[in-house]
Amino acid sequence: MRKIAIIGAGQSGLQLGIGLVQKGYEVTVYSNRRPEEIEKGRILSSQCMFDMALQYERDLGINFWEEECPNIDGISFTMAGPEGTKVFEWAARLDGYAQSVDQRVKMPGWMKAFEEQGGTLVFEEASIATLEKLARTNDLVLVASGKGEIGKLFKRDDERSRFDRPMRALGLTYVNNLVPRDAYTAVCFNVAPGVGEYFVFPALTTTGPCEIMVFEGVPGGPMDCWKDVTSPEQHLERSKEILETWFPWEAERARDCELTDDNGILAGRFPPTVRKPVLELPSGGIAMGMADAILLNDPITGQGSNNASKCANLFLKRILERGTDAFDRQWMQETFDAYWAYAETVVRWTNSMLVPPKPHVMELLQAAANNPQLAHRIVNGFTDPTTYDPWWFEPEEAERLIAA
Repeated sequence: MRKIAIIGAGQSGLQLGIGLVQKGYEVTVYSNRRPEEIEKGRILSSQCMFDMALQYERDLGINFWEEECPNIDGISFTMAGPEGTKVFEWAARLDGYAQSVDQRVKMPGWMKAFEEQGGTLVFEEASIATLEKLARTNDLVLVASGKGEIGKLFKRDDERSRFDRPMRALGLTYVNNLVPRDAYTAVCFNVAPGVGEYFVFPALTTTGPCEIMVFEGVPGGPMDCWKDVTSPEQHLERSKEILETWFPWEAERARDCELTDDNGILAGRFPPTVRKPVLELPSGGIAMGMADAILLNDPITGQGSNNASKCANLFLKRILERGTDAFDRQWMQETFDAYWAYAETVVRWTNSMLVPPKPHVMELLQAAANNPQLAHRIVNGFTDPTTYDPWWFEPEEAERLIAA
């Protein structure tokens, strides 16, 4: 029986770990927090997952909350103008619904399932010494933790990392009592050029159904405003102030909203980064990164958990195909290359949203307001962003699509 160790008990680490134990592998997952600590702790992300990624969970039988979690049936887009006006807006349905399950709910549940199916959980803060030990005693060591110290050991890929600093000041607010959107549920995406973005969508949290507010402020701008917030109440108040100033139509929906819990808030920033996939240890042993450890995406396109799920699914297939052959450096690089063949478009698309849009992108977004087929095409790209290539990136292809 092949032995595999995974550092990180998040979306990718646990999804892969469960998939491997179901195939008879001996798998150990390392977590720096116990299930009860995660459940009672602060929110970890906004994790809106689209149909393709959700299907990978269904395939493993770990979609435990699908019936309970509210569906997200579409995406709406609003371009804000000066003084809280709307320049244009449109909406379209997703072909397959999206969902968001608070990781404080999902990860403890998956940890339990992982152990019940034969996996081993170890609760400790992994270090270089941990990796050295695991490299000696396992056929493969994977690091699935991108924001911890272990993940930062992987070298930055300068050629593939467009930015060297955070491109947004991030804020998350989990709320109840937000007025539902008319027509059908959706990710309501709002853009104030030069200021930032706000999107909100239904989710499931520890207290039941809720809505997640996501704020993306341009650094140094008026939505970069979280540093002086010192309490949950002040965080909620600041959230409402942003909406009143820049997105008043959303402020109307949020006027009576309340926090789901005092830990339902988060603020921070990080630079979007692509890293080299192979970590060479002092002893000469090697470990491989996956998901956030090698590709840390800005949340502006909602692809973080989707990337993690797709990475885990690909790694599962690659490991199973490897049979009894060694997981050597060449296999690691080729596995990353296979993932990058998908993820490159996601990174390009996400990065394009973090800078002022090119004229042809604005033309696409404006044209969608009068063209339901184009709106549908843009909306359903969130499930599989490779479908944006080439028309999102090339003016001639954008013109051809609009004309068609």
